[in-house]
Amino acid sequence: MRVVQELVAYFDRAGRLTPRQMRRLLDQGFLASDAPQTMADLCDRAGAVYYFRVTGDAGGQLWGTDVYTGDSALATAAVHAGLVQPGATAILRVTVEAPLSTYSGSTRHGVTSHDFGPFGTAYRLSAV
Repeated sequence: MRVVQELVAYFDRAGRLTPRQMRRLLDQGFLASDAPQTMADLCDRAGAVYYFRVTGDAGGQLWGTDVYTGDSALATAAVHAGLVQPGATAILRVTVEAPLSTYSGSTRHGVTSHDFGPFGTAYRLSAV
């Protein structure tokens, strides 16, 4: 699955996939797998892109705003980012980011994230 995701991410970044083509890949199950709890084990290369089915959860641990620490709960970050409601499921793009020197917390969409200092892995979420 990871190889397929890397290929799709390459063509998506290059603007070579239309929204219709992307939706077709998603609908056929070729693209998104169920989300891991955190991205800690997948943040090995900045710029890597993954597509996951994420079910929102407002109760997980979360550090950062817009860019989250790799050990932040993915389902909670999705709610905080306004991409999914608690209990609802959406397919999201997760982009591995270079680690930040500090992560600022905030309250968004009923979820509070916390401040944190340097952390070795990071990610950003976006809608597909």
